[in-house]
Amino acid sequence: MMLAPHIDPIALQVGPLAIHWYGLMYLAGFGIAWLLGRWRIHHYPGQLTLRDLEDIIFYGVLGVVIGGRLGYALFYKPGEYLANPLAILEVWQGGMSFHGGLLGVVIAMLLFARRRGLTLLALGDFIVPLIPPGLAAGRLGNFINGELWGRPTELPWAMVFPGARDGLPRHPSQLYEMGLEGVGLFALVWWFARKPRPAGQVSAVFLMGYGVFRFAVEFTREPDDFLGLFAGFSMGQILSVPMIVIGVILFFWSAKRSTR
Repeated sequence: MMLAPHIDPIALQVGPLAIHWYGLMYLAGFGIAWLLGRWRIHHYPGQLTLRDLEDIIFYGVLGVVIGGRLGYALFYKPGEYLANPLAILEVWQGGMSFHGGLLGVVIAMLLFARRRGLTLLALGDFIVPLIPPGLAAGRLGNFINGELWGRPTELPWAMVFPGARDGLPRHPSQLYEMGLEGVGLFALVWWFARKPRPAGQVSAVFLMGYGVFRFAVEFTREPDDFLGLFAGFSMGQILSVPMIVIGVILFFWSAKRSTR
């Protein structure tokens, strides 16, 4: 058993201006996506330019922030935010949903693809290999904040988190997610995208990979106390199932479509 490190969530403060580690993780994620995107454009020349990449990052930021916040409000606390809709704007209070952010990015990329005359599948296949490092950075931010910890366990690497009132040793589920949804998913998708694939298959592998990894790690993560479990499954697992199903359908549909 270990004591989780108590790290000040504020990385730097100058007067009233406070820069939080979690915000820096978002910046790091988009920065890494920009660097990886430049590498892919250079090594896999196609329809996209470096200027397009800058626009993609801009659209992606809007999609993640707006979609992530709205998704959290609709998926996790609909009653609270319907009673006080303006609270959705209080992003400094925390509360973001990956699944909502993903939907936000899909909508943003659909708008970008239509403006550039691209197909959403081809654009998605370019983008998804850039996403996992950002997910890893976000989960590291959760760990630094001492939030979204795991369920109680007696495993030797269990940690006691300062914010957990019961003081029980728990799974460091943020680090599990960082390893699976971040490092592991990046390795899988980046490897799969090295060779030409039917349009949509790289996106399909991302959807299936994230869905399976998230579903698995949720068994070690403490459910949100205001939601609990639904028939033994968490909200994160319930939202991951459609990702897996869509990924499987998209994978085989794109393969069949390419053989016509």
